[in-house]
Parts: sequence; C-alpha cells; structure tokens
Amino acid sequence: MVTGKPLLTEEEIQAKVKELARQISNDYEGRELLVVGLLKGAFMFFSDLVRHIQVPLTIDFIIASSYAKTDTTGEVKIHCDMREEIEDRDVLIVEDIVDTGITLNYLRERFLARLPRSLKICALLDKIDRRIVDVPIDYKGFEIPNEYVVGYGLDYDNKYRNLPYIAIFKRSD
Repeated sequence: MVTGKPLLTEEEIQAKVKELARQISNDYEGRELLVVGLLKGAFMFFSDLVRHIQVPLTIDFIIASSYAKTDTTGEVKIHCDMREEIEDRDVLIVEDIVDTGITLNYLRERFLARLPRSLKICALLDKIDRRIVDVPIDYKGFEIPNEYVVGYGLDYDNKYRNLPYIAIFKRSD
C-alpha cells in the first residue's frame, strides 16, 4: 500500500523535469539528440522531459530489466531493443530510477560498444544507498532514501504507475 504523504509531489517533479530539460537543451544547443527511454518505468518522465527539451531530437525506446517484483535478479534481460542506429550520434538514456546500477551499467556498456559520438544518462531518481555498480549520472533529478517507491511511472507488480506523484510503498503482509 502507498503510505502517508507523497515523497515527491507532482509540482516538485514537474519543476525538476523542466530544470533538467533546460540543462540538456543548453548542453546540446546546435546539435541533434537521440533520446532513448528505458521502459516501462521511465515512460512518464521521458514524455514530460522530451516535451521540454529545446533542441532537435529523435526518440527511441528499450525495454530492459534486472528485477522480478521488488528484488534484483542481478541478470539484465533485454526484452525489446531500440531501432535507431547510434553510431556517431549524441545519445541520452532516460531512466526513471537508478537503484543497484546493474541495468543501467549494462546498457551503458552496450551502447558504448555501438560507438556513439557522446553518451549521457538522465535519471529522475537516484537511490545511492542501494548502488552495487557505479554508473555516471549526468543529469540527476532527486536523491531518495532506500525505500521502495511507486508513482509517476514506477510500479509495484505493474500497479500505481499512473499516480502523478511519487510515494513510498509498503507491502501489506
């Protein structure tokens, strides 16, 4: 069940999305950007973010995970790969939450092997206390405590993604 007041309100999230989009737009001024969303969790953040980025861009998606329910399996699976070529392009991976870093590090290495001109990572949430693999986050929204969170695209068992805010989730046993 979702507990108490939101960890991050809709207003706080939207203000941060606009701030990140401004930073990205400034950094890529005069260049075209390929923005890759990591599904399913990043879909809300991704769509809000790209609406505010003020440089020419192309979008693509990838579905990858290392989780079953709330626990990491430690093994990354690509369920659906992206279609765009990334060689010699400026690429931005958009992620909802960086937890252990396993999935994002795997994707980063996989993308770098495809020889992009540049590769950066944007994550709305960073759960540093859970990090197993160090992965660079170039654009970071919020650092959050080691709690399971839902809302704004994040889920528990594919539920709660539609909440406009982010809240702590506690399983009721």
